[in-house]
Amino acid sequence: MDVINIQEKFKLFSDLWSPKKIGALNGQQILLAKLKGEFVFHKHDNEDELFMVIKGTLEIELRDKTVTLNEGEFYIVPKGVPHKPIAKEEVHILLFEPLSIKHTGDIIADITVETYESI
Repeated sequence: MDVINIQEKFKLFSDLWSPKKIGALNGQQILLAKLKGEFVFHKHDNEDELFMVIKGTLEIELRDKTVTLNEGEFYIVPKGVPHKPIAKEEVHILLFEPLSIKHTGDIIADITVETYESI
């Protein structure tokens, strides 16, 4: 295992809404993603999902409220909870989630990624 510099990893890609795998442990994966605009409302029936903001401000729209995350903050979306990430400006995030999770959960959309690229 090598030391991983998150900022250096972000420099390796520019595509949006396409998480990149930077590590895995105990059945969980660590992903980085760049976001801008709105994702789709979706849910993960069997997995919790952690969103940590590295750069920018991310809104996570839930059915009953909107959670706003600033740099250095994270939020865990519990399994089964519909959510939609929104990034008004480009946001860099770290995701921590099970290896089995599907990108857009229970929804198939144009932006769905089947396999995460490792960087």
